[in-house]
Amino acid sequence: MKSQIKRTFSNFFFEYETPRQVLVRNKRVAVVCRIIQMGVLAYIIGWVFMYEKGYQIVDIAISSIFTKMKGVSFTNISEKERIWDAADYVFPEQGDSSFVVMTNYIATVGQKQDKCPELPDGKNKCTSDAHCDEGKYKRMGNGHMTGRCINDTSTCEIYSWCPVEDDRKIPDPPVLLTAENYTLFIKNSITFRQFNVVRSNLVESVNQSYINTCLYHPKTDPLCPIFRLGDIVERSGFSFSEIARVGGAIGVLIDWDCNLDLSIRHCKPKYEFYGLYGTGKNEDKEEKPSLGYNFRYAKYYVENGVEKRTLMKVFGVRIDIIVHGRAGKFDIIPTLTAIGSGVGIFGVATVVCDMLLLYLVSKRDFYKNMKFKHTEIGEEKPALPQSKTERDLPKE
Repeated sequence: MKSQIKRTFSNFFFEYETPRQVLVRNKRVAVVCRIIQMGVLAYIIGWVFMYEKGYQIVDIAISSIFTKMKGVSFTNISEKERIWDAADYVFPEQGDSSFVVMTNYIATVGQKQDKCPELPDGKNKCTSDAHCDEGKYKRMGNGHMTGRCINDTSTCEIYSWCPVEDDRKIPDPPVLLTAENYTLFIKNSITFRQFNVVRSNLVESVNQSYINTCLYHPKTDPLCPIFRLGDIVERSGFSFSEIARVGGAIGVLIDWDCNLDLSIRHCKPKYEFYGLYGTGKNEDKEEKPSLGYNFRYAKYYVENGVEKRTLMKVFGVRIDIIVHGRAGKFDIIPTLTAIGSGVGIFGVATVVCDMLLLYLVSKRDFYKNMKFKHTEIGEEKPALPQSKTERDLPKE
């Protein structure tokens, strides 16, 4: 028993086993094998290493955005002249990555809390007081009903901010159509913590004198951080005159794809523009519901001891700035992993060729005999115990 255990351990540590290989001279099978191997090799080199950079370890960026709008508009509505600057048309004004630039509006001046008839827009009709439940609020209404039906308008009387806003007619052309000439300055900073790399979109070639004169263009000035609002809208696929009238949403994508095996100077941003929500028609050429983008805000004041407000329904271009940052750098672990998976894929060629030789070629039986070695172990019959008579018999 001891010698058997010793022999087993000796065989395990000091013997090497390798599978037997059969060399088959078959041109068709050999060509198929080489084509598959070349395809696998092209996939590993071309896709895994060159395109996907499977030899690199990857980190995702942490980013911050600062924005600033500039531009001035002049309006003359009902012989009332006014200048609009960034403090008037940007919401919110903190310079965040998501903001709205006002391009059109409907103003309801001098509202105060009082009783007045609903807007005669066909949504709140009444023919008698029974249709106006006192103290209740209709979904499409603007205030609490008093229980009276006003015959002049055929609408319910409500307690609300009066007079009620009339937004049935949107100004066309837009009040601030010159907003297309506003400029947007974007300052973006990203950090790749794993590689201790910090970059800004104000790269080495972007200095103060360049910023003072440049305007973004994808071919001539692709690194300029100053964008014309009209160009942003047009490059996103919308018409500025249409989106300025009812509003919409634009996405500005700042894409960082950095190969840190090269010089850090090659880590530069690329800007892309997408129309997220705007105007137009659906596939059946019908006008889409709830077109554009708008919101309301109010300016409050006191006149003759009475609180009043000016209600503004603002239509504008909502801009959402999105940052996507990815950086890669050589690392031995993903490199070995990619090579190991590639070597494993090479086995596909062997499996395919074995299938051809075992089941499709004319000499498949001969190949089976060469590939597989069949052995049979005979069963040993157990010896029966001898009887006493058999034991007493003389042995020859």
